[in-house]
Amino acid sequence: MSKAAPAKKPVAAAPPPGCTLDINDPQVQSAAIRIQASYRGHRSRKELREKGPPRVLEPLKDVVLIEGSAAKLTCRISAFPDPFIRWSKDGKELCDGPKYRYVFEDPDVVALVVRDGELADLGQYSINVTNPFGQCSDSARILVEVPAKIQKGPDNTKARKGATVTLTAEILGEPAPDVGWTKDGEDIEEDDRVFFEIGSTTTTLTIRRATPQDSGKYEVYVENSLGMDQSFARVDVA
Repeated sequence: MSKAAPAKKPVAAAPPPGCTLDINDPQVQSAAIRIQASYRGHRSRKELREKGPPRVLEPLKDVVLIEGSAAKLTCRISAFPDPFIRWSKDGKELCDGPKYRYVFEDPDVVALVVRDGELADLGQYSINVTNPFGQCSDSARILVEVPAKIQKGPDNTKARKGATVTLTAEILGEPAPDVGWTKDGEDIEEDDRVFFEIGSTTTTLTIRRATPQDSGKYEVYVENSLGMDQSFARVDVA
């Protein structure tokens, strides 16, 4: 009786080109070593991270905010368990939203972004970090730069001879702008009858005992390192 031929074992299909991995390849071994080292480092950092009150590792720094742009205050902290973050401006808490954005860039870095910069954003900003073991805080200033501008110019004025005439303009700028007044293109020389005052948000030109010679075109101008602006008004004395 003849014996049946032994069955052949199926031969596995060869993997497509580029899908094989040679563990003896020096590049593969090097990559494996890097992955293992990274994992060990991550595990070590996690195991060494002890519970305790939060600490500020890199403090906040003052920043300059230009009108219309955005600024970011950044702080590096150490906290485990994860902390509760609260930002405030001049003692008033800020809510995360369109104007103020709370940012968490990685487990140890937190930031506050202030958008649509304006002069009102000038102030002292603070961060308060709290977890079940305690709290820490830090603060810095946002300095705002605003081009000099005239928000509202003086009005045209008619007055009787001998009356007192006042021209007032609303001004804005940070750094505080230089302010000047001219009449018919010439700088006004102040005396006890014609003089001007400069406040934080306004400037006023005063003409006492007005005469027809005081009639003319008056200009107020403001200027700082970021820009300049001007406005005109007509004065008629009869």
